[in-house]
Amino acid sequence: MNLPLMLLQQATETPSDVASRAAAAAGSSPVFWGILIGYFVVVLGFGSYFAKFNRSTADFFFGGRRFSWWLITMSIVATGVGSHSFVKYSAKSFENGFSGTMAYMNDWFFMPLFIFGWLPIVYYMKVRSIPEYFERRFNPFVRALATIVQLVYMLGYVGIGFLTMARTLQPIVGGALGWSLMDIIWVVAVVAGVYITFGGQTAVIFTDLLQGFILVFAGIMLFLLGLHWFGGFEAFWHALPPEFKLPLATFNDDPSFNFVGIFWQDAVAGSIAFLFMSQGLIMRFMACRSVDHGRKAAAFNVLFALPVSAVAVCCAGWIGRGMVNVEPGLLPESVEPDTVFVMVAQLLSSTAGFGFFVAAVTAALMSSVDTYINACAAIVINDIYKPIADWRGKSFNDKHYLRAAMMISALGTVTGVAAAWMFSKFDDLYTAHAFFQSTISPPLVACIFLGIFWRRFNSAGAVATFAGGVLLIIIGRTWPVEIIGLFSHGIPLPEGDQAPYTYIGALYNLVACFGIGIVVSLLTKPSANKLEGLTLWTISYARRFFKGGEPNDRPGFTLVATWEIDASLPEGTVQVDAEGLHHLAADEGDLVYICDRRWWLGGLRSAHAKLQGVHGLGETVVLSTEIAATGHFLEGRMVNVEKEF
Repeated sequence: MNLPLMLLQQATETPSDVASRAAAAAGSSPVFWGILIGYFVVVLGFGSYFAKFNRSTADFFFGGRRFSWWLITMSIVATGVGSHSFVKYSAKSFENGFSGTMAYMNDWFFMPLFIFGWLPIVYYMKVRSIPEYFERRFNPFVRALATIVQLVYMLGYVGIGFLTMARTLQPIVGGALGWSLMDIIWVVAVVAGVYITFGGQTAVIFTDLLQGFILVFAGIMLFLLGLHWFGGFEAFWHALPPEFKLPLATFNDDPSFNFVGIFWQDAVAGSIAFLFMSQGLIMRFMACRSVDHGRKAAAFNVLFALPVSAVAVCCAGWIGRGMVNVEPGLLPESVEPDTVFVMVAQLLSSTAGFGFFVAAVTAALMSSVDTYINACAAIVINDIYKPIADWRGKSFNDKHYLRAAMMISALGTVTGVAAAWMFSKFDDLYTAHAFFQSTISPPLVACIFLGIFWRRFNSAGAVATFAGGVLLIIIGRTWPVEIIGLFSHGIPLPEGDQAPYTYIGALYNLVACFGIGIVVSLLTKPSANKLEGLTLWTISYARRFFKGGEPNDRPGFTLVATWEIDASLPEGTVQVDAEGLHHLAADEGDLVYICDRRWWLGGLRSAHAKLQGVHGLGETVVLSTEIAATGHFLEGRMVNVEKEF
């Protein structure tokens, strides 16, 4: 008996009974398990293979700063489309229609400030972590405060990812194997932890390339299957209520989902947090071969990838609502919103197809969790372990820190499991995510934003933003009606025990943090720290800092050459002949990028180097021993040489 017919016959059962019966049928299929287990094996294989490219902490955390924009773009897509995206946005789209995409289409709002301000600052100043920026911009105490907030933020996202995957798999695995929610969380955590612990950033980027394609393809395929079920787009469109066809939710009259609250939470607080304070995302951009490639990745993501991703993660909710209206009983109207994605995927696909869709959600989980686990390790090593070792006068080599990073990745995975258990106490994932993001991110968001774009913002203002901002947030959460209600834009109080002002609380939190930071900075002396390269107004200095000299922006051409090694060259240097120097429009001391000619590798076999003199060997680039090892170049393969500046 096929799955849709079985669901029809069980229409008198409760939604939870229907979901459990359908999930159990899938969970007993060898085909389903073959697809799901096969996916996990592939992921672990990626981690094992790319572990060989980790020769240093720079490789483990930043992938050697070598990758092309298109590879980084897919990695960003995979990071942004977490497993919680499929579940929570399908749920909100089932309840609110096309306005469910509202929270997913806002990153363009601050993108120009990111690509022309924050990105060149962190890249050219070689910032290894966001807390490190705070020490260089302010002082070590501010760095310590930022480190605490960053770790809580990253580990919280790891926990949300684990919980989402467990809730998705629980009806299937729980019915087939009898596993509890925490059992599933532990299994998922082990798989995610293994490949990120050994693979590092390179494994993350290349695994995310695969997973990014899988999850976008799965979402679009589900939408097309839904349109086929309805008999075409026109039939699907007429199946939706008129209010579901609007791109924005009601302004303020629905306390559970309203435009003004989502705007302040996602378009402002969420977008700034994702673009400016997410260590995981920043590490993606720092893995780019250049700032220009980072800008291309960011622009393509906003203009093309995000709209497609919005359809991919929301469409199950639209299809589910249309099913309720067209064929009552096939999908009960009272279905739990968080189960809509799984139930629609079950209804529209075979057992093998359903296995693929579950694998896609798994891909979304892995691509988000791997980012944040790797980011946690980067923060602990660069902002806690190394500073303490330096303070104690301990001297460790880079291999020691690389081993420590792997151990910390494993510990971060375990801590994420604990965070998942705490988030499991919330009624639904959207509320849990909204509460977490709007509470944790505002102090760090305010400090980063003011630090980048306001020279007058000083250390005292930063400390006040962290300490005073957190206190004001706690006060607002304690008396929401009296305090947050002043910023509510007329949003009514919810009925029952639901927490008031779930989303608009982000506005109050932002006003509190920005306000106290601005006031204290104006009342205290300007910072004595050198701001060169650390603000929007001093990026030209940052370029000189990155190169170690004046930039050379003369346009040149790509040099195609063979390569060989000269052990006498200083580390980090290469040589070309005089004609090659002229072809590149380069001078001695300029930065160049050497890359295997196979563009589809995305920069996997490449390295940056500094030109050191010339040779008379013709169309050959001579590499120092260290550059040859860093670039993982293959003998007999031609390389491209391009001048950076």
